[in-house]
Amino acid sequence: MNAASTHALAPLLAPRSIALIGASSNPARIGGMPLDLLQRFGYAGEVYPINPKYAEVFGNRCYRDVESLPAVPDLAVLAIAADEVLSMLERCHRCGIRAAIVYAAGFAEAGAAGAALQRELEAFVARSGMAVAGPNCMGFANLNLQAYTAFASIFVNVPAQTEPGRVSILTQSGNVCSAVFGLVRRRGVPVSHFINTGNEATLEYAQYLEYLAQDPGTDCVLGYVEQLRDGARFIDAALALAAQRKPLVIYKAGETEKGSEAVQSHTSALAGDLAVYRASFDQLNVIRGQDFAHMADLGYLSGFRARAGGRRVAIVTMSGAVGAILADKLTLAGLEVPTLPAELQALLRAGVPDYGMVSNPVDVTGNIVNSPGFVRTVFEALAQCADIDTVVVAAPGYLLDRMADPLLEVCAQHPRLFVALDTGEAQCRARLSAAGVPVFDDLARCTQALAPFCLWLARQQATAEWAALRQRQQAQPRVAVPALPARLNEFDTKQLLAGHGVPSLTGLVAHDAEGAVARAAQIGYPVVLKILSADIAHKTEAGGVRLALADAAAVRSAATQILQSAREYDPDARIDGLLVQPMATGGVAELIAGVTHDPVFGPALTVGLGGVLTELYRDVAHRLLPVDAPMVRAMLQSLKAWPLLDGFRGRPVADVDAACAAIAALGDAAWALRDQVQDVEINPLQVRAQGQGADALDALVLVKPQAGQALAPAAQFQPQEETA
Repeated sequence: MNAASTHALAPLLAPRSIALIGASSNPARIGGMPLDLLQRFGYAGEVYPINPKYAEVFGNRCYRDVESLPAVPDLAVLAIAADEVLSMLERCHRCGIRAAIVYAAGFAEAGAAGAALQRELEAFVARSGMAVAGPNCMGFANLNLQAYTAFASIFVNVPAQTEPGRVSILTQSGNVCSAVFGLVRRRGVPVSHFINTGNEATLEYAQYLEYLAQDPGTDCVLGYVEQLRDGARFIDAALALAAQRKPLVIYKAGETEKGSEAVQSHTSALAGDLAVYRASFDQLNVIRGQDFAHMADLGYLSGFRARAGGRRVAIVTMSGAVGAILADKLTLAGLEVPTLPAELQALLRAGVPDYGMVSNPVDVTGNIVNSPGFVRTVFEALAQCADIDTVVVAAPGYLLDRMADPLLEVCAQHPRLFVALDTGEAQCRARLSAAGVPVFDDLARCTQALAPFCLWLARQQATAEWAALRQRQQAQPRVAVPALPARLNEFDTKQLLAGHGVPSLTGLVAHDAEGAVARAAQIGYPVVLKILSADIAHKTEAGGVRLALADAAAVRSAATQILQSAREYDPDARIDGLLVQPMATGGVAELIAGVTHDPVFGPALTVGLGGVLTELYRDVAHRLLPVDAPMVRAMLQSLKAWPLLDGFRGRPVADVDAACAAIAALGDAAWALRDQVQDVEINPLQVRAQGQGADALDALVLVKPQAGQALAPAAQFQPQEETA
């Protein structure tokens, strides 16, 4: 985390004194509303309205100009037109003011003239060092200090906040910030910060996250994002929040793919922006918000994060139907509803009639009203069950009221997360919530919020392990890597990857049909013949691959056809010759493994079902680099195709260990070459039976245009007598 950056944001987010330039006496105007809020809620700091038209505004002396102030305020709020902003910022800077909020629109969002004005603003900040929020920003609120700099009426239209705030709202839209704030407050959740970032001309979303990660008044962040401008900084901030068990909930706009232009590598097509965003959020343990009410519910649940919960859920209900619905919804949302141990079922059966279920869900039936003492037995047993992480108790209001005391007693003695679903009008809701039992009154909202929250609890260890792996890799000294040519053919690529530990069938290079026959004789039949060209990424489409060639005549004929087909496919392609490989046999499965450089998050690994049907099935998993073999195994296990590697219907079990090692080595190679390489891909990676290894049968590297040197001869990396 950038300590200097978070310190610089303090005058913006926790100002001890505020000047409002363009002050108004009208509480409905943007220059008057913040002043009204500051007075209404009792801000303790100094307030300096500035406008030559007034002598006094909302009980505060009003000053003619910024130069007339009796002291230097922490923060200047500019409620003035866009064309006046730069000159006013210069004056504020000369007066020693360190931070400013710019309300005005008319910058980058307003065409070429506005973009030019924003560039001037950026240049001013670069030379002055001033912290400037916005422009096109609604302003902020620190509710723990009653410091309101936002022109938003929502603050007076929601239930008053009487307890210290703990949830911060950080959005890239002022209207979204207000909407989420209203729902959060109506849910009874106390808010600490209200932040909307505007155009982010000089202060970017992740910088605010950095501040909130170290803010003692923030236990949870609810965010709205349209795009992230600094992915690396966002990763650092998200990991800082995760390390402190502060949930980060983000609603990401743009949930549909717009489509993309054709690209050279399958990996880039598979790892679209949205897919990498989703995978990155999962890896960073960021909860994806579905809508504003969902975010408010998650903000509420974050207050119970100290309870020991997780993905394995027990359901206690008085209705078999409600239990079945809950089991379906929680399972479909990624949680588990495991069958309870036999001894626990026997204990439950002692008090549950034969027509009630005890395996999970536990249907105690309406008969529970006749056995109040048994309620505590049920809760106590589930609280101590090692096979359960979370318990959901669904009951009509009057029954929940009867069960409240034993539930609270058990929760006081055990840290297990219990969640109450009140299907009536229970009187005990506030008492349960205050004592550590979250309460919902809607089944759908309960499951929609509880599932991602429980997954957040369950993922914490994995996120911590990845953070440690990333820290170790970043601590390693950078190793100088020789400059790559602008384009690499398959042979060069495999040689390059082999140097980083990626196993492959390298083969031998021939320059014509007769040379291919000679190379095939060296290798031994059967062989595979491929076109060798850095300009032809998809050889199959170019007619550039022939398999299982059994003799010299077949090789000679195939070589002639391949060369002719490649020239017809792309007359301008540079042809380096032919690659002759042994025919790979014994494969249990074929995978694709590739790394593409995401414009936001950097290098990201994609693993999936390989071969020519890769993009059709799109059965893939994504992770940000770095990765290690255990992470790769988890990626493979998440695939629908995993059974093909794990002995499906009597098939041989694949050498998953070898595949994981090869893919992890590919990730290491991509990381080492990240300054020069845009994409690197193995397709397919042939995985043989357990103990027999895995090999890259084809590989591709795309060099970043600015990194590549002049096109090198095909033999640059090529010892011509390389054996198969």
